[in-house]
Amino acid sequence: MDWQRVDDDVFLRLDQGEEIHTAIQSLAEHGITTAAITSGIGRVRDIEFGFLDSTGIYQTVIHTGPMELISTQGNLAPSSDGPFTHIHSVFSDDNHVVHGGHLVTATIEVVAEIHLRVLNSQSDDPMERVKTENDFVRLSFCDLR
Repeated sequence: MDWQRVDDDVFLRLDQGEEIHTAIQSLAEHGITTAAITSGIGRVRDIEFGFLDSTGIYQTVIHTGPMELISTQGNLAPSSDGPFTHIHSVFSDDNHVVHGGHLVTATIEVVAEIHLRVLNSQSDDPMERVKTENDFVRLSFCDLR
């Protein structure tokens, strides 16, 4: 991974073999703990994505072959277990069939380029991830006023 920060914008280049969540979460080591993931493109493989059904269970699909990452958005926030990423993505297979949903995991096949907007100041995070009584992890906003 290589990255550059310009004011509150962070541009990432992820290289072959890197996992998207792990790479973005590693930004916390550099003081970037809260951010909006505004875009992402590239080529990925070993993708697991899905949706949360009405019973609260994630229904997922796994694609092992490479697919084009055509859109990504989400956020990075601190949690009691460390940095937490919530990402939704859209992919296109080699037949131009589009797939998408909540991203569980994806490994970079060739390269990916991701943009984040940093939301934390030097000492404050405007949001965090907290566990609910059902063990869901939900976004909670901090009062910074």
